[in-house]
Amino acid sequence: MRVLAADIGGTNSRFALYETDAPARGHVPRLQDRLCAVRLPTACAASFADLMRRAAVEEPGLFTSPALLVLAVAGPVRGGRRCTPPNIPWGVDLDDPALRAPGMPRLPPVLLINDFVAQAYACLRPAALDVLDVLDGHSVPDAPTAVMGAGTGLGKCLLLPSSGGGMPPRALPSEGGHALFPFTDEREMAFAAFVRAHTGRQVIGDLVVSGPGLRLLHAFHTGQWLEPAGVAARLMTGEQGAGPDHALSQVLSWFARFYGRACRDYVLETLALGGLFIAGGVAAATPVLVTHPAFAEAFRQSDTHAELLRGVPVRLVRGPDAGLLGAALYGALNGVAS
Repeated sequence: MRVLAADIGGTNSRFALYETDAPARGHVPRLQDRLCAVRLPTACAASFADLMRRAAVEEPGLFTSPALLVLAVAGPVRGGRRCTPPNIPWGVDLDDPALRAPGMPRLPPVLLINDFVAQAYACLRPAALDVLDVLDGHSVPDAPTAVMGAGTGLGKCLLLPSSGGGMPPRALPSEGGHALFPFTDEREMAFAAFVRAHTGRQVIGDLVVSGPGLRLLHAFHTGQWLEPAGVAARLMTGEQGAGPDHALSQVLSWFARFYGRACRDYVLETLALGGLFIAGGVAAATPVLVTHPAFAEAFRQSDTHAELLRGVPVRLVRGPDAGLLGAALYGALNGVAS
C-alpha cells in the first residue's frame, strides 16, 4: 500500500510517499520504504492548491499511484474536509474547485487530520524515531500518552491505548496551545505585558512556548530582535562552551521553565501516565531547552501531585520527519479501517 503523507506546518510543508505493510488487524504496520520526498516553505504558496501544485512540480513521483493521501495540518479539522490553520494565511478545503483545475495533480482519496494527531501516531513506533530520554519514569500500562511540542505554535494531542477488538488507537487533537498561558510572579507578568504590547494579542501558549515565543523572550531579556533560529543558534553556542552572558542564560532558563510548566499542566489535565513525548521543531533543534534543569523543576513542581509527576517518563523526538511518519501510519491503519 502506498501512502502519500503531507505535514503542513506554519513554517515548512513536507511531503513523502511511503510504502507500508498491509496492516494486520489490531497491529501497527511497518513503513517499508520512503520512495521520494520534498520540503517547501509554507509561505511560498499562495493557497493550498498552489502548495500541492508546487509539490507535484518539485517531485512528480509523489503522485505515482498512492492509494491514499493523508494531510496533517496545523489547525482544527472541521467535518474531515476543512481546516483553517491559525498560523498559515490560507485554509484547506478539500472541496475547493481549484484542486481540480488544469495543471493540478490528480489526488487520491484524502484523510485530513490535525498535525499533532500525526505526531502522536508516530509515537506508536518510537523505535523508528530519534528519541532522547529527558526524564526517567515508568509508563502505566493502558494509560493515555501525551504528545506536545513547540514549533511555529504549540501543539498538543492525547494518544489513547487501543480499546481492543482490532480497532486502531485513537488520538485526540487539541487546540490547547490557544489557551491563556499561566504566569506566576511579577517578573513573568512583565514579560506577559511585553508580549501583549508587541503582538496586540492575548498571551496564549502559542505566543510563549513556540518559535515566536523564543524570539519574544530573547528580545525581552536582551533588547535584540532575532529570528527563532538565530536565538537557538546563540543558545546552542553558549551550551557548547562559549559561556552565555547573563541575559542569554535567562532566556534559556525561562523558556525551559515555561516549556516544563506547559508539559506538566497538560499531563495533569489528561492524566497521561503513559508518558510524554515532546515533538516539534524548537526542542528538536535545541534540545537544551528541555534538558536544562529548569524544565525538570517546572515539570515536577506541584503542591499536590509531585510524586505522580516524578513517575511520568518524558522523551524528546528529535527527528524532523515524525509528522510524515505518523501521517503515513495513520493512513495505513485508518484508511483500511474506514
